[in-house]
Amino acid sequence: MNTDKKLLIPTILCGGAGSRLWPVSRETHPKPFIRLGDGQSLLQKAWLRGAVLPQAVETMTVTNRDLFFKTEDEYREVAGIPGNKAFTNRFILEPFGRNTAPAIAAAALQVAAKHGDDACLLVLAADHLIADQESFAKAVESAMQLAGQGKLVTFGIKPDMPETGYGYIEADGNTVKRFVEKPNLETAKEYVASGRFLWNSGMFCFQAGVMLKEMEKHCPAILSATIACIAESRSAEGKGFSQLELDSTAFKQVPDDSIDYAVMEKSANVAVVPCDIGWSDIGSWTALGDLTPADAQGNRIEGEVMMHDVSNCYIQSNDRMVGAVGVKDLVIIDTADAVLVADRNRAQDVKHIYARLKKEGHEAHRLHSTVHRPWGTYTVLEEGPHFKIKRIEVKVGASLSLQMHHHRSEHWIVVSGMAKVVNGQQELFIQTNESTYIPAGHKHRLENPGMLPLVMIEVQSGEYLGEDDIVRFDDVYGRVKT
Repeated sequence: MNTDKKLLIPTILCGGAGSRLWPVSRETHPKPFIRLGDGQSLLQKAWLRGAVLPQAVETMTVTNRDLFFKTEDEYREVAGIPGNKAFTNRFILEPFGRNTAPAIAAAALQVAAKHGDDACLLVLAADHLIADQESFAKAVESAMQLAGQGKLVTFGIKPDMPETGYGYIEADGNTVKRFVEKPNLETAKEYVASGRFLWNSGMFCFQAGVMLKEMEKHCPAILSATIACIAESRSAEGKGFSQLELDSTAFKQVPDDSIDYAVMEKSANVAVVPCDIGWSDIGSWTALGDLTPADAQGNRIEGEVMMHDVSNCYIQSNDRMVGAVGVKDLVIIDTADAVLVADRNRAQDVKHIYARLKKEGHEAHRLHSTVHRPWGTYTVLEEGPHFKIKRIEVKVGASLSLQMHHHRSEHWIVVSGMAKVVNGQQELFIQTNESTYIPAGHKHRLENPGMLPLVMIEVQSGEYLGEDDIVRFDDVYGRVKT
């Protein structure tokens, strides 16, 4: 088979909380959006990894609908890198997570409908790192050959250590003998020593029609519920763009299961491509820290840090000076609103902090102090009883919804750029160093009509300042409740 003639659709699964990478990873800014030392996020690297493959004709991304605009921004930053290749970015937007089997079912159905049953999906996780793109491309070629023979192909990573955090695949060449759950340390050592076992990477390649037939055989409830959900869902298409927003009520009826349990471990039609591609799932701060070169004392540093008698530590601080004295074997992560201090050997246990914050309803599990919205960002600078001060940045050409607040008034001061403001019955333009006052109960809208980002300071005052005190009347992002 000539794989150059076979259509390939890189399909990125962008979900999960990344709880082991708190406090940088949050519910609204999960692990795929973490930026590495070269300035690119894990999500951007995943998109580029698929987009540069010669067989790729478009990309598909399955993600939470609340992350859609953020994901679009990430892709827009790097879209020109593959050259002049015209790409359509397709999106499937989930109202909430239902694990990987429903996500892959929806993607396979969409690809089959658009390109036919023979088109290949290359399923990639949004939060993995692959250092050797050339070897990865060769592994994909091998996977496409096997997929062309009607196989469901998984990528097995040749292990270089007895890792207990990964599932394993026992293999003989391309033949899968069995999938194995995460082992204890002694078992993992035996697996690595035997040479018969590979790490299960969670990446797959298969023809859309083959996967749908296997799902019909092994998990028909997931497939039928996904088909019913898509029938009730909204879709939109434009130049270089396609979006399917899954219906929330129908999606609740789709069973929650992983593709490994639902299909791969049950099917007799599975193959594996053993590969050595510099793969990592960046599953902890220790793993992320290992990407930064160490100094003579084994310290890995990102940001401005002053140390005295410190060894074998990973310290990251992008905003403030961090001082460390007489410590070793620590992870120290400083963000604008939270600090993590952990034993390097217990980095996996950070997830327990995240879980407790979530259980107690603390905003630090969900939001950063800078919050991303479809129109731009806002950062809470200071707040107290009956007041809150924000820095607001609005993208070029973007606008907020036409809205009203019952309990608060707002002062807007333009720092840079130009604002177009609807304030009650007035429509006015506000330049740098000018301001306006929005009384409680007034309909208002903020827009950036200029050629540069709009930056302004908002001072809120009132008895209640919660983000849920918003009544929307019109919104280009579909947030008006009907």
